[in-house]
Amino acid sequence: MAEEEGPTVELRQRKKLKSSENKESAKEEKISDTPIPEKAPKHVLFQRFAKIFIGCLAAVTSGMMYALYLSAYHERKFWFSNRQELEREITFQGVYELTHNNKTVSLKTINAVQQMSLYPELIASVLYQATGSNEIIEPVYFYIGIVFGLQGIYVTALFVTSWLMSGTWLAGMLTVAWFIINRVDTTRIEYSIPLRENWALPYFACQIAALTGYLKSNLNTYGERFCYLLMSASTYTFMMMWEYSHYLLFLQAISLFLLDSFSLEQSDKVHEVYKIYIFSLFLGYLLQFENSALLVSPLLSLVVALMLAKCLQLNVKKGTFIAKIMKVINFYLVCILTVILNIIMKMFVPHKENGHMLKFLEVKFGLNMTKNFTMNWLLCQESLQAPSQDFFLRLTQSSLLPFYILVLIICFLSMMQVIFRRINGKSLKETITLEDGRIGGRPEIIYHVIHTILLGSLAMVIEGLKYLWTPYVCMLAAFGVCSPELWMTLFKWLRLRTVHPVLLALILSMAVPTIIGLSLWKEFFPRLMTELMELQEFYDPDTVELMTWIKRQAPVAAVFAGSPQLMGAIKLCTGWMVTSLPLYNDDDLLKRNENIYQIYSKRSAEDIYKILTSYKANYLIVEDAICNEVGTMRGCRVKDLLDIANGHVVCEEGDKLTYSKYGRFCHEVKINYSPYVNYFTRVYWNRSYFVYKINTVISFQS
Repeated sequence: MAEEEGPTVELRQRKKLKSSENKESAKEEKISDTPIPEKAPKHVLFQRFAKIFIGCLAAVTSGMMYALYLSAYHERKFWFSNRQELEREITFQGVYELTHNNKTVSLKTINAVQQMSLYPELIASVLYQATGSNEIIEPVYFYIGIVFGLQGIYVTALFVTSWLMSGTWLAGMLTVAWFIINRVDTTRIEYSIPLRENWALPYFACQIAALTGYLKSNLNTYGERFCYLLMSASTYTFMMMWEYSHYLLFLQAISLFLLDSFSLEQSDKVHEVYKIYIFSLFLGYLLQFENSALLVSPLLSLVVALMLAKCLQLNVKKGTFIAKIMKVINFYLVCILTVILNIIMKMFVPHKENGHMLKFLEVKFGLNMTKNFTMNWLLCQESLQAPSQDFFLRLTQSSLLPFYILVLIICFLSMMQVIFRRINGKSLKETITLEDGRIGGRPEIIYHVIHTILLGSLAMVIEGLKYLWTPYVCMLAAFGVCSPELWMTLFKWLRLRTVHPVLLALILSMAVPTIIGLSLWKEFFPRLMTELMELQEFYDPDTVELMTWIKRQAPVAAVFAGSPQLMGAIKLCTGWMVTSLPLYNDDDLLKRNENIYQIYSKRSAEDIYKILTSYKANYLIVEDAICNEVGTMRGCRVKDLLDIANGHVVCEEGDKLTYSKYGRFCHEVKINYSPYVNYFTRVYWNRSYFVYKINTVISFQS
């Protein structure tokens, strides 16, 4: 037995030694296969440094120049520095004062920071005090300075993203040029400074730039770590700045999921991004006063489903028939798990947020019909309509749209070519060179193609989403025309032989953007300079007079009722309490808005009086612009929508018949006859506004 055990032990030891030798030899082979970077000559290092330095300088300069341009344009358009404080607040158009009590909306205690998403203002106020700026600059100038500075970071991030994709900072310059020229369709900063998107989108652009770098195959360890940290910080900040940010991140997660499904990038990298999403969601949930909308968001359901699917995934050899079947099963498993998890979360997590959004989408896509005033009013908003022809015409005139379509088609076809090759089991080189002409094999490019298609599809349905898509168009088009790989891919398909394709690709990647840049300079630069030289007049004396009267004549405890937009301006400019606000993420406020809008309907004086007194209103403001509105879109005037909701319009054989035993309240109350004068007393009026005091003691006159 001892003799038999001896050879057995010796055999086991030999196997162990052999296996360890194999592992060591495999490691040695892996190390030997990895190319050892040779020390580059000094002149090459200097060229690289100079290229990076000039590119970074151009990126920072572009951002600073854009921020200065916005500041100068804003001053010329509104004469901001020469206006009184009240007039500045009117042109400012937003909620600046941070409130956390029951002095904003009557009979309602709201968390203004959470409900109005005032986290940016909260941060700005802390910075204002901490930096000692309160002794140097007025709060409103500090605020708009931060917002304009963020817009500078926005274009800088777009610059860097295009530079990373193309390898040349010339693409970044062209991106910024197209962004500024098409700024009517790329940003709303000119119309309303405090919009949440103006705070959030710069951070999203930084996140996309970091993600682009992170997905690159040839990135070193230190670059990966930097991109990962920047991506983590910008993702969380983006989520804190905008209540709808998780929907945009959901689209990004879908793009990454498809990228992973096509095996165009290591799964480990993509799943690291998923971890960032989960961390940001739960941290946001805690710091946003336990915001339940984040727990029931489709982003969380998708990411959890992807994590579960990865745990259930079997290790099979890539390229085999079983592996392909497993990919298909995994895809359907993720989709089914996402839906199931989202339903379960909504069953167990109490939530009210964004329920109206789902109803709106149902009506928007024809899945449901409604007479509800709020839904129909939202459908009539210009930003929620399909894009107009003028939008596409403007993008075409600046040459942006034609080049974008060209770049998108080439990248998409190249991507599909790579995918089919992988499905058929054909081996592809891991390191893509310029001579390969295979731009569709780069994971960061494919991610951007998928993402821009998703955003573009939504922008074709809802015009307001063009402000998410058009900056992407600028960046992708600029990358394409400046990328030698894209031109080389095209030449490979055309089988160009007369001229050396690599040389021609390099020439075109410099010549085409140069020609585009010169043509844009010649046509649009004079227009930009003219805009800065012209003094535009902002003239709204009626609103200024109204605000002045409220400050001087109205009691401090007075509560005002009127349209939500006007109430927001009154709260901002005077601080007086109001009955409603232009917020569309709260069901109670939406119902309030609809009830207050009844002042423009065909209802009795007694009905309107009961509605207003139920909200403890003391003053009513009737706007002539709404009462006598002449809408460009049929059936979209406020009074038309109210007539439909109240059943005062009946459609018979294609004709609309209006009937009600009462006249339109906003017209009748101006005539000053009974019973209207019994309930309401006019105390102030000008060309645009009529202010009525709501009588506490009703005196009936014959």
